[in-house]
Amino acid sequence: MNNTINGNLLIGARALPGHAAAFSAFNPATGAALEPQFGSAIISDVDLACELADQAFDAYRETTLEQRAAFLEQIAQNIMDLGPALVERAMLESGLPQGRIEGERGRTVNQLRLFAKVVRDGRWQGATLDSALPERVPPRPDLRLRKIAVGPVVVFGASNFPLAFSVGGGDTASALAAGCPVIVKAHGAHPGTSELVGKAIQAAVASCGLPEGVFSMLHGDGRTIGTALVNHPAVKAVGFTGSRQGGTALMRTAAQRPEPIPVYAEMSSINPVFLLPCALENRAGALGTSFIDSLTLGAGQFCTNPGLVIALDGPALESFCASAAAALEEKGAATMLTSGIHSAFTEGVARLAGAQGVTLVGRGKAGDGPCAGRAALFITDAANFVGNPALEDEIFGASSLVVRCSDLEQMHQVAAHLDGQLTATIILDQDDRDAALALLPLLERKAGRILVNGYPTGVEVSHAMVHGGPFPATSDSRSTSVGAGAIDRFLRPVSYQDLPAYLLPAALQENNPQQLWRVRDGELVKA
Repeated sequence: MNNTINGNLLIGARALPGHAAAFSAFNPATGAALEPQFGSAIISDVDLACELADQAFDAYRETTLEQRAAFLEQIAQNIMDLGPALVERAMLESGLPQGRIEGERGRTVNQLRLFAKVVRDGRWQGATLDSALPERVPPRPDLRLRKIAVGPVVVFGASNFPLAFSVGGGDTASALAAGCPVIVKAHGAHPGTSELVGKAIQAAVASCGLPEGVFSMLHGDGRTIGTALVNHPAVKAVGFTGSRQGGTALMRTAAQRPEPIPVYAEMSSINPVFLLPCALENRAGALGTSFIDSLTLGAGQFCTNPGLVIALDGPALESFCASAAAALEEKGAATMLTSGIHSAFTEGVARLAGAQGVTLVGRGKAGDGPCAGRAALFITDAANFVGNPALEDEIFGASSLVVRCSDLEQMHQVAAHLDGQLTATIILDQDDRDAALALLPLLERKAGRILVNGYPTGVEVSHAMVHGGPFPATSDSRSTSVGAGAIDRFLRPVSYQDLPAYLLPAALQENNPQQLWRVRDGELVKA
């Protein structure tokens, strides 16, 4: 693979220098600028990438299942073939340690390989056949249904995952699996990492003989280049991971187009952890320590970071807080991803520290680096939390708020008050059974994933995973951005009535050449 970073835009099969303001990546651990400089795209670059994607769409969406699966596997192999160069550049641009980057690279290629299996399996097409009933009054026509790709998709790279939620990440993998060409707006915090992965995808497009417009990658400001991409008439859907402000701005842009399109935005979540009474009484000290380990993992820069703890007031909660404070005092400051993220975290912690009715429980150690994030834990009571909406604002980083409740009824009131979440966690013991059964229906209404006796910072890439939730966690609670179900975001159903055999797509032909499981007259069959 080509490991050289040139600072180029990748448009179709072309590597082009940017035409607008040049910028550099920065090492957040040192503040030093990294070579080379990167040129930003202009509107004509947006137009070219979108036009190439539009031209590629019909040919790409009708590639065979094997062709598309092999393409995804080739991308995965090309990313691995980048070797240490990719890991080293990602470390420099993110400040994340080698083990984290190598783990994220593994997650990235495994996502691609999972979607290759999903494509080959073919069930994502939803093939459904209803036989003609000519003798019925009125007669029923022959009806057949399959899902097809929606069209070119714009993907916005995320700041906190330079690989797994970026150029070759889950949004790109699932859109390509669905048969959609992808145009990535690379994140400005890791342009070199983005270029390396973009070249790996570009090379896979070429080696698999696919139309060049299947993939493009642009650098540039989100307010100009990102908005122009979302506004382009060739674009039919958007994948985004980032702030609520950025996600809602894209949602407004997409809704105001002459042809509105869906934006699948993963935005804001504080991921409440409910400590039920018996578990807290029996394990307060251990829970305090394990909670801090989860809170500070990766400097707290996960969308599933546990930013809220809800528990009954009393000596057991005091023990939990004492244990958490002691564990926190041993945690060194961690390098945050960018100076902007660090500033926002610092301001958020200061704002929470100054809020009425909020008390500091503990802080982590201070650090010397320009982007060193110092973890924090605060406490308040349920009435103050419910009465002050600002206390529910996400602070992106290792900061959390404990909410004291007088009884289980007040705990339920806090749960009912919460906005939509990616996750909700219940910490319980056997004797908490009744309390958990009463709480669960509330949490089902609030979150996309519910955990018991764990912490939400690990998101498994699998068939049963949901990484989504009611607004503002995401823009569409019916979807997931992680796991096999992510492909559904970029598909739409088409029904075919009385088509002659020669016009039927392979998924709906009588002899079932793809050997799919299909619904035939209401019965699941493979014949």
